[in-house]
Amino acid sequence: MDVVKKSALLNSDITRVIGTMGHGDGLAIADAGLPIPSSAQRIDLALTQGVPAFLPTLSVIGTELFVEKVLLANEVIDVSPDFHAALLVQVRDLSEKQGSAISIDYQSHETFKTRLADCKAVVRTGECTPYANIILYSGVTF
Repeated sequence: MDVVKKSALLNSDITRVIGTMGHGDGLAIADAGLPIPSSAQRIDLALTQGVPAFLPTLSVIGTELFVEKVLLANEVIDVSPDFHAALLVQVRDLSEKQGSAISIDYQSHETFKTRLADCKAVVRTGECTPYANIILYSGVTF
C-alpha cells in the first residue's frame, strides 16, 4: 500500500478532526490517565505505558495543525519540570516552523479538565508523566 499524504500524520481520525476545526477550536493531547468527558470525542492511541509517548505525538500533530495558543495545567511546572521544559522547547520549535507565535496559558488541572468538554477531540497517548496534557487551539494561516 502506498502512502498518499504529504504530511507525517497518518491517523485518519486525527486528520479528519483537524480538517473540521475552525479558528479557536481546541484539540487536546492527553496522558494515559486524564479523565476524558463522555461528551468529548476520544481518539485512543494508547497501547501500553509510554507508547505512544506524548512529545512525539505532539510533534506529528503539529505538522498538520496551525496552532495559535496552548493551554497547560499549572501543576506540570512543579510536578514534571523536565517534561515541562521539553514541552516548552517543542512549542517554541513549532512556533518557529509555522512562522507565528504560540501563546502559552496555564490554569489549574481542575479547570483544564473542564475545558476538555469544549474540544473537538481528545487524543489519548500512553504517556505516564503526571500532567502531560495540552490543549492546542487552532489559528489561521492567513
